[in-house]
Amino acid sequence: MKKLIKTGIGALALSLTLMGADSSVVDAKEKHKDILNVAHRGASGYAPEHTITSYKMGEKMHGDYIEVDLQMTKDGELIAMHDETLDRTTNGTGQVKDYTLEEIKQLDAGSWFNEKYPEQAKAKYEGLQVPTLKEVFETFGKNANYYIETKSPEVYPGMEQKLLDEVNEYGINKDKLLVQSFSSESLLKMDEIDPSVKLVQLLEYTSPAELTDEEVQSIKQYAMGIGPNSDMIDREYVQKAVQNDLEIHPYTVNEKEEMQKLIDWGVTGIFTNFPDLLHEVKKGK
Repeated sequence: MKKLIKTGIGALALSLTLMGADSSVVDAKEKHKDILNVAHRGASGYAPEHTITSYKMGEKMHGDYIEVDLQMTKDGELIAMHDETLDRTTNGTGQVKDYTLEEIKQLDAGSWFNEKYPEQAKAKYEGLQVPTLKEVFETFGKNANYYIETKSPEVYPGMEQKLLDEVNEYGINKDKLLVQSFSSESLLKMDEIDPSVKLVQLLEYTSPAELTDEEVQSIKQYAMGIGPNSDMIDREYVQKAVQNDLEIHPYTVNEKEEMQKLIDWGVTGIFTNFPDLLHEVKKGK
């Protein structure tokens, strides 16, 4: 009888051990599944950044968010562009703020990519236009996930109000909207105008990153997350953010090994030019 009880206990222990092992596997899979895959400027490793083509490709490659950097034209229109100048990603020159939307619409926003990345070049990229935020909303609809950055807000007075006006005009689902900026002042303006919008504080470090208690408490007053550059953070940094209930979405990570490391550290999202690679990592490939 005792032998039977012992055997039963042993079987139960083995069963619990196996269940525990299965549970940890499930947890690991769930953990990978929950990581936000942010297609940085669209699938910008494969197509010209901040074009409708790049955004569509990002969606096709399992990107969870359409990430849009904002600049503002001379006539007050919000456009999708990373730089304050036209030189790098169009055949134009000079400051965005010095050109009207009509003038910017005449520029070629795709050929530069073919020249810089011949291995990814496609004839259809030639002549692509710079999209407005309105066109992005019209293309992807009110229920898409948008991750929008107010770039250089000090150059464009009123950018925050304009963004929110267009979000409201198109009925964008604010539960699926994130707004980020390096400018805490810009995020505080957003919070003042519409506290329901979820905000992320971008951070850039030029030396190994440290997150102080004071910084955490200050950021939590208005933002639900942070976005540091990935090359300057470590496990301790990530854990401090997560333990303080801050989302953490490092940028810009393009190697699978680095993606896996950050996931193991506990990040809640990753910006990448190659959303298909992050999708593979999340699937355990």
